Amino acid sequence: MIKPIVVGINGSAGSEAALTWALQRAARLQLPVIAIHAVDDRWMSPDFQYQELIRESGMELLHKAAASASRQAPDVKVEIQLRHGSAGAALREASKQASMVVVGVHDRHWMDGGPLTDRALQIVSASDSPVAVIPLKQGAAAGGVVVGVDGSEESSQAVQFAAAEADRGRDELTVVLGFRSPARWVENRLPSSGLAETMVAENRIVLSESVAGLGDKYPDLVVHQRLEKDTEPAKALVDIAAEARLLVVGSRGRGGFSRLVLGSTAHAVLLHVPCPTIVTRVRKVKHED
Repeated sequence: MIKPIVVGINGSAGSEAALTWALQRAARLQLPVIAIHAVDDRWMSPDFQYQELIRESGMELLHKAAASASRQAPDVKVEIQLRHGSAGAALREASKQASMVVVGVHDRHWMDGGPLTDRALQIVSASDSPVAVIPLKQGAAAGGVVVGVDGSEESSQAVQFAAAEADRGRDELTVVLGFRSPARWVENRLPSSGLAETMVAENRIVLSESVAGLGDKYPDLVVHQRLEKDTEPAKALVDIAAEARLLVVGSRGRGGFSRLVLGSTAHAVLLHVPCPTIVTRVRKVKHED
């Protein structure tokens, strides 16, 4: 079964960037694209006088997207769908039969300068398939593919996904593990413990184990390992991926609460998307509480 790439369309510059990225991927992988716009009419009365106008506006957006897609990638089959309800619910339902869901970042900001990415976060959290979040501006893609690891099964899935992407695109793969060193007052209280050195050694092993077997599976793939000490994992990933073609992160990691669908690192990365970023969800992982 050929699974399409689903793109969320809302008329913003972010959704235009998402459509362009999705079309390029679809052309490479010879996949169809479904462009979806959701009309959130849950609050409307059936006899609301502007209901039909809103639907017509939604279809107009989709037809414009289809025309743009035809110009950009004439060989890609594009279907348009107008759905009802919230965008998150519509894309979640579509994700069940999709190879990937693609959305753009918002081009509006909170007053403090932080990006307004709540919709992308909702979609990533709910999706049954990997989700790509596309920024408005993309760099020169000189940094290849970057993936974050932490020893969790989700990060192992992310590495396998990223390695396949890098090998397919003939890119180099950079595998990053970032962690916080113990606070100085902890080290001062335990002068002979060697806690910091132990953490470095253990994380170096995790990093090495994360790439084990990639050389056999992808003999031509160049893999770099980066251990980033005394930094938040999300910051390390955002900084390193600033010039990358693609950043890949797992849906959640080994820390936090098992009931959370989206991990803190993925959440933080999506607040500062440095380049096209894919949050993988290859297969669901059962966690014990």
